[in-house]
Amino acid sequence: MVGIHAPGAPVARLAYVGLHALQHRGQESAGIAATDGARLTLHKRLGLVSQVFDEETLTRLERDGSEGAARAAIGHTRYSTTGSNSLPNVQPVYASSDLGELMLGHNGNLTNATWLRDALAEQGVEFVTASDTEVLAKLIAHAPGRTWAQRVEQAFHRATGAFTFTMLTERALVAARDPVGFRPLALGRLPAANGHPAGWAVASESAALDAMGADFVRDVEAGEVLTIDEEGVHSHRPQIPGRRERLCVFEFVYLARPDSVIGGRLLYEARMAMGRRLALEHPADADLVIPVPDSAIPAAIGYAEQSGLPYREGLIKNRYVGRTFIQPQQRSRDQAVQMKFNPLPEVLAGKRVVVVDDSIVRGTTTAPIVAMLRRAGAREVHVRIHSPQMRYPCYFGVDTGRRQELIAATRTLEEIRQRIGADSLGYLSEEGLLAAVAREADGERRHCTACFDGRYPVDVPLDVDKFALERG
Repeated sequence: MVGIHAPGAPVARLAYVGLHALQHRGQESAGIAATDGARLTLHKRLGLVSQVFDEETLTRLERDGSEGAARAAIGHTRYSTTGSNSLPNVQPVYASSDLGELMLGHNGNLTNATWLRDALAEQGVEFVTASDTEVLAKLIAHAPGRTWAQRVEQAFHRATGAFTFTMLTERALVAARDPVGFRPLALGRLPAANGHPAGWAVASESAALDAMGADFVRDVEAGEVLTIDEEGVHSHRPQIPGRRERLCVFEFVYLARPDSVIGGRLLYEARMAMGRRLALEHPADADLVIPVPDSAIPAAIGYAEQSGLPYREGLIKNRYVGRTFIQPQQRSRDQAVQMKFNPLPEVLAGKRVVVVDDSIVRGTTTAPIVAMLRRAGAREVHVRIHSPQMRYPCYFGVDTGRRQELIAATRTLEEIRQRIGADSLGYLSEEGLLAAVAREADGERRHCTACFDGRYPVDVPLDVDKFALERG
């Protein structure tokens, strides 16, 4: 998710570049909306960023306005956590109100989306998608308030769950994080262009700001609303009683890029620290350490350094196969694992191998990896996971599935080890994980760890139903 306000700059192309840097966060579809100050233009399709956009579509987004060149844009890549992977659910989504039109792209999940949709429908609001993003967009569009920031504040009081978003109106870019701050959002400064003053950009991760040529300024705070227009950045911080910041710790484990900075912490360093802690908590009598690429590479390096074992690449990744965790169907994940990795028998043959991975969710992708290593000649396979056991479903933007689908919720550690076929298995403790991601000056708990310990920061449904809005 990205947003740019930079008159004089090619804002749609900048959004396109930013979305490429965030392709890892969603691989199902992509969209960009732009405004020239008077009219909103949108292009969105199913597929990867490179499949959805070409020179013709980007030119149209830049120039297809009544007032001339586009001056602001937002972009989104989708990883479906509410609603199916279908064209109507692709973001950004549209809504209109007495203040004007808007396009909105959203990262997270509304845990009370069904209730909000029913309440809005009773007011005569119509819906055309099965996405909680449209619920959020129309909640804002129909909220009371003389400004968009005031309407977003009203939405903050009614919506629960995770809803970091970018919103484009005819004349402004609005960006916000929900009061709990489950999902990250970074603010950056773009250089001046074509005689216009410097512009502004926001992105789900700072790595996307780097790709767009923006200098990182700061994280958008939990519960903060930014309105960016010709006069600059305006910050609004509504007071929402009882809400405390809880940034998703799984961003540090897996979701975000290692070259991103979140909460003042470079993720590469945080993951190396996870690996070092993992080696202390679960040492192994082995010959070498290998990662499951790519997200576990820094942790494997940290494990090797701490344990004194040599670090090697034992699995080669096919860079043209996407992330298996965020595939929408289990069958897609299973097929992708077979295509994604190739073992190196020359490295593995006869060796006792420590293989470091970021997580085990359902357990269905780890077993084939262990079997692959054994076929390549590994004498022993010791699996080490640089996060705790995932026992509870996520309701805030990660499609983990129902609790009964999570292997750690229904099986003991020994049963999981047998299921995946490893000689030994060790998970990083929750204390070790939090110590690895914390800044040195941090003494306060700032992260959501509900998927590990069931301590949800806000009320959640009794069960996950990804398609509840479609059935409704």
